[in-house]
Amino acid sequence: MKPTSTLFSRTLLALALLSPALYAHEDTQENLQLIEQEKASTNIYRAYFPSQEIARKAAISFHSQLLESHYRDGYLVMELEPADLDKLRPFGFTFQRDTAFIEKRNQALDAAQARALGGETAKATRQVENVAVAGIPGYSCYPTVEETYAIAKSLASSKPNLAQWIDVGESWQKTQGLGGYEIGVLKLTNKAKGGDKPKLFVNSAIHAREYATAPLALDFARWLVDGYGTDPDATWILDHHEVHLMLQTNPDGRKKAETGLSWRKNTNQAYCGATSNSRGADLNRNFTFGWNSTNGQGSSGNTCNETYRGRSAGSEPEVQALERYVRGLWPDRRGPNRNDAAPRDTSGIHLDIHSYSQLVLWPWGDTSQAAPNGTALQTLGRKFAFFNGYTPQQSVGLYPTDGTSDGVSYGELGVAAYTIELGTAFFQSCSSYDNAVKKGNLPALIYAAKVVRTPYVTPGGPDITSLGLAGLASTSGVRPGTVVTLKAVTTDSRYNNSNGTEPTQNIAAAEYYIDKAPWETGATAYPLQATDGAFNAKTESLSGSIATGGLSNGKHLVYVRSRDTGGTWGAVSATFLVIDSTAGSRP
Repeated sequence: MKPTSTLFSRTLLALALLSPALYAHEDTQENLQLIEQEKASTNIYRAYFPSQEIARKAAISFHSQLLESHYRDGYLVMELEPADLDKLRPFGFTFQRDTAFIEKRNQALDAAQARALGGETAKATRQVENVAVAGIPGYSCYPTVEETYAIAKSLASSKPNLAQWIDVGESWQKTQGLGGYEIGVLKLTNKAKGGDKPKLFVNSAIHAREYATAPLALDFARWLVDGYGTDPDATWILDHHEVHLMLQTNPDGRKKAETGLSWRKNTNQAYCGATSNSRGADLNRNFTFGWNSTNGQGSSGNTCNETYRGRSAGSEPEVQALERYVRGLWPDRRGPNRNDAAPRDTSGIHLDIHSYSQLVLWPWGDTSQAAPNGTALQTLGRKFAFFNGYTPQQSVGLYPTDGTSDGVSYGELGVAAYTIELGTAFFQSCSSYDNAVKKGNLPALIYAAKVVRTPYVTPGGPDITSLGLAGLASTSGVRPGTVVTLKAVTTDSRYNNSNGTEPTQNIAAAEYYIDKAPWETGATAYPLQATDGAFNAKTESLSGSIATGGLSNGKHLVYVRSRDTGGTWGAVSATFLVIDSTAGSRP
């Protein structure tokens, strides 16, 4: 627990009596005290590393202490106790106290104090799904907890056939009658198409200060819902798959972080003192599978430590809500033994979105031993890393971690599980979010939604990288009977090989389907040809003719996929074909 100035506390009391703005907000005084505690911390160092590989592993093991990364300049900015320094030195780290960072942090906290003391309230600057959004102070691109929930509920109310808001649990403060929040999941799928659909589950913001995570998941939701009927891939994904988004996994902690505090844990007052800014449990060390399994290396038993694991496995209500929901999504397909692999046809993906470190991680994190599905997990991880440019690697770092979220999904159930560490800062700037984080990671989430049916198989196959219909005379469509030319490009080489090399093969075949996806009963495959006359390369241009004589008026989905010489069909991509008997001309 960091010290609080007695004089400052008295000043706060006086201000509380004099300032109507402070009196109107019961949490303001506490937040000001917590800010002052954080400013008192000076154990912040530049940790100079011997190699980027060591630095990436340190970013995993010491993630709770990581404040900034400067890989090109050879150092990380970390908040470290003497015991942490001793752990890192044998790996070649050297240290220098970072006074510049401390000064910059304190200036930001001073600004947060000024906003609170001035009673400032942000004004709405934009509309998102009919919700007025001001955003987190200083970070207008990131909706607050309340705004996130309002946007999600607006999606569900405006598109009830595609979106549903589900209350799945409560935060710690909510369970104690101290305010707090519901834990909600935004479920996305086309309800008009029934059946047992493959399920993608994404949770975000389990660590409160990781600003970019919940907005990315929310942007993914809006891409799906707003794109239904206009974007062919968004349309078929919602027709055939389900996407479940736990946007604010730690809403109590997030509210603390929205004040500018570097808050990681939940706000459980039973741990480290009811008014400490070090209180709470690290929710991503509290999951039941593998809880406290590494003899103290992967989490802490000290209630004030940033990786405090909680009093018992799954003790925190936020973790209970997530585990309960995940166990309801998927059956258990992995055996009871540590080395039992899930079957290759196991469906489902769980993504836990964090920041930061630019990493794509997969189990195990508590041992350097590969997971029983490790090869397939690595293949999909390298595919995700192709889109966002991050380093793909197994979750274990310099030291293991235990009690993490992938335990319930992969450890218990055998479902493919990943942690994606976004960007380069906890408080990522809005410009960086728009130009880098969202730009690279939204395609990764879309790819996850495409391959969730068979994630241990499909990522090993080739991708369709471009797709279109050539020779159309009008965007309004073509008359029935018109022969339309389909053109596409496919490749088997879209992997990030920055950490090992993924094997690839030549393209062997390609095909398209109309209105029925390849896995649907009654689907008919139509072959596509290599434009150069032979399938003999890892990247091929494709073409084929679509006879439209039997198609009804309206919009039709054309599904396209390709297969490599290893026999693996890759992800499906789609385009729209519009048939209009009144079209004015033929191609």
